[in-house]
Amino acid sequence: MSSPGTSMFTNFTKLCKGLALVLVVGHLVVQFVPATVPYLALIPARTIPFAWNLITSGYFELSVYGVVFSTVSLLFMGKFLEPVWGSKEFLKFIFVVNFLTYLCVFVTAIALYYITRLEIYLYMPFAGFNGVLAGLLVGIKQIIPDQEVLLIKIKAKWLPSIMLVLSIASSFFTLNSAGYLPTLIFGTYMGWLYLRYFQRRPETKLRGDPSDDFAFSTFFPELLRPVIDPIASIFHRMLCGRSNATSEDHGYSTSGAPLPGSDSAEASRRRERGARALEERLATERLVLPKKQDELQSDALDSV
Repeated sequence: MSSPGTSMFTNFTKLCKGLALVLVVGHLVVQFVPATVPYLALIPARTIPFAWNLITSGYFELSVYGVVFSTVSLLFMGKFLEPVWGSKEFLKFIFVVNFLTYLCVFVTAIALYYITRLEIYLYMPFAGFNGVLAGLLVGIKQIIPDQEVLLIKIKAKWLPSIMLVLSIASSFFTLNSAGYLPTLIFGTYMGWLYLRYFQRRPETKLRGDPSDDFAFSTFFPELLRPVIDPIASIFHRMLCGRSNATSEDHGYSTSGAPLPGSDSAEASRRRERGARALEERLATERLVLPKKQDELQSDALDSV
């Protein structure tokens, strides 16, 4: 019989458990068969013709600490995101963000080589699930932005920003920062990009989340937002200049700004679904824990 403390580990989704198994198996493969690393990890000089490692590089970890952290983070974040997005959309998000993250890492490494002529950028192996985890953290920011998480009472909307600041700061004191920092940065941006412009919303037959609360500038302190917004608007016009003209009938103006009642209502519904999923998870764990405590007490009395 499981102990009461294990109740919090019993509500993970089947999809997340399957993905966690993939990460564990991938780690075991590269540990016991090191010769597979050049074929699975992203090594920019070998990506052509081994183009498949733009996909495979994200689904295994090179270190034990990495695989433990990735599997635990995936299981816990998936508990909140998959019920809101649905299993199909959750899996699609992981695949797209992983591929785009490592595509950006590849392009950046090639560009740095031509700029610096340092071959380390060509032969450094890039691997790990942390790019996807950074993207999932953006998903948490989207669905429960004002929910306080962890013991230090930080609102979820600040988690991606805090993660990036700490990662960049730690990169000055670690030797292997080039192996994880690019994936965290690109994973965060690609996660936001997908959710902002491309994620399909069946309830409205639209794509993305145009709400002001999910704008790119919300990753920054309010003091910097007047500087960030004009820069972000340039990329906004590049990304959805054509689509804005066709979305006016669905509640958006051709300038890219939402019409009254369109994005705010959708953002509110999304937050309500996220908060409801969180409350359901917490309620389930509260019910399971006393039940198992009663069972343990009953067993103890019977044994006496």
